Amino acid sequence: MGKIALVFSGQGAQYTGMGKELYENSAAAKAVFDMADSVRPGTSSQCFEGSAEELSVTVNTQPCVFTADLAAARAVAEKGIKVDCVAGFSLGEIAALAFSEMLSDEEAFRLVCKRGELMDKAAKANPGAMLAVLKLSAEQIEEICAQFDDTYPVNYNSPAQTVVATKEENVDALIEAFSAVKGRAKRLAVSGAFHSPFMADAADGLMEYMGGVDFSDPQLPIYSNFAAKPYEGDYKALVKAQVENPVRWQTIVENMAADGVDTIIEVGVGKTLTGLIGRIDKNIKAVKVENLSDLEALSDI
Repeated sequence: MGKIALVFSGQGAQYTGMGKELYENSAAAKAVFDMADSVRPGTSSQCFEGSAEELSVTVNTQPCVFTADLAAARAVAEKGIKVDCVAGFSLGEIAALAFSEMLSDEEAFRLVCKRGELMDKAAKANPGAMLAVLKLSAEQIEEICAQFDDTYPVNYNSPAQTVVATKEENVDALIEAFSAVKGRAKRLAVSGAFHSPFMADAADGLMEYMGGVDFSDPQLPIYSNFAAKPYEGDYKALVKAQVENPVRWQTIVENMAADGVDTIIEVGVGKTLTGLIGRIDKNIKAVKVENLSDLEALSDI
C-alpha cells in the first residue's frame, strides 16, 4: 500500500454548521473547537450558527475554516489512520502547520487570525477580483494575463482550472478575452485578489508578526503552496510567500504522487480538493472527511 496524505481545505466552501457533527462525536475534534473558543470566543458558534454573510467575511472565514479543518484532521488521527504527509490549500496550509507540529494548535490559530485580519485589510486597501478560468491551459491563461495590467494567474488548481486575480476594471474585458479563445471564466465570490501582489502589504505584515513566533521542524512532510514540495529552509519565508504568490496545487498533488502517495483524505469544509485531485491524477484515491458519516466510512481505506 502507498502513502496516505491529509489535505486541508481552503476559503470558499464554508457553510453554516460546519464541523458540528465532529464536535459532537469526536473528543479530539471538540478539543480543537474548545481551543479556538479560548483564544477567539464565539468561533464555534460562528461555525455552527453563523450566517452565510457572516462566514464570508475574511476575518471570520479564516479562523472558522481553520478550526473545522484541524478538527476533522484530529478526528481522522483519533480513528487510528496513519498519515504520511500533509498539505493545505491557501489558509489550509496553516492548519497543516499545526498538524505537522511546526506550531502548536494555539499558535497556528493565532497566526491564521492575524492572516485573515491582514488579508482583509489589504483587500480593502487594494481592491481586486478573482476569476476561475476553465477549458484553457495554464500557458494560454498566462499569455492572456500578460496582456492586462495587474493581472495574475494565482491558483494552478488542475489541468482544467486556473484562477486569475485582477483589478476590478479589467474583469469584463478579461472574461471576453478568455471567451474569444473558447475558454470560460466565472467570477468568484471572494473579497479580494488573493495570492497576488495585491496582498503584498498582508505578506509583509504577517512576516513582521511571525518575528515573535517560533517554528519547529515538521514531524511529517508538509508540502508548501509556494514551492509545491516539502517545507525546508526558511519556514517563515514560505508562509509569507504563499500570501502573495500562486498556489501550485496541481504540482503539489503530482509531487505527492511521485513521492508514493496513492490515497488523499481532504479534511474540513467541502469537497473542492477531492474534485481537483480526481482531475489531476485518476490513480489517486481521494476521499473527504467533514462529518460523522465521512469519518465512519474511513474504515474502507
